[in-house]
Amino acid sequence: MTDPIHQTAIDLKIPFHDVDMMEIVWHGHYVRYFEIARCALLDQIGYNYRQMRDSGYSWPVIDLRMRYIKPAAFEQIITVKAEIVEWENRLKINYLIVDKETGDRLTKGYSIQVAVNLAKDEMCFESPGILLEKLGVEVS
Repeated sequence: MTDPIHQTAIDLKIPFHDVDMMEIVWHGHYVRYFEIARCALLDQIGYNYRQMRDSGYSWPVIDLRMRYIKPAAFEQIITVKAEIVEWENRLKINYLIVDKETGDRLTKGYSIQVAVNLAKDEMCFESPGILLEKLGVEVS
């Protein structure tokens, strides 16, 4: 069986409040763009943050990496792609931000989240069955 592929892409138009005086996106806003795409992806698989909490788990981000390639600018339309690439022991999502018109790569990165059992307030060393179920992964 091949691994399930879970990915999404969203388009955003860079607003004025995200740019500096040179009309370039401030670096910290890219984290928000990743988060918007991550939320869309989690909605897509039917396991968003409220559903995570309701299933008894929180999923804090424990690692976030980003590589800036080219800057995004005021009113530019970008596409933010998010793809789940690991799920057994942690949830790793890769991101790629491209210029919608040209396809030029602007930023790439990833985030890593781990499950925390809310009842026990303990980190899980493997992903709970509910995530695997939402991803369509067969549990043995």
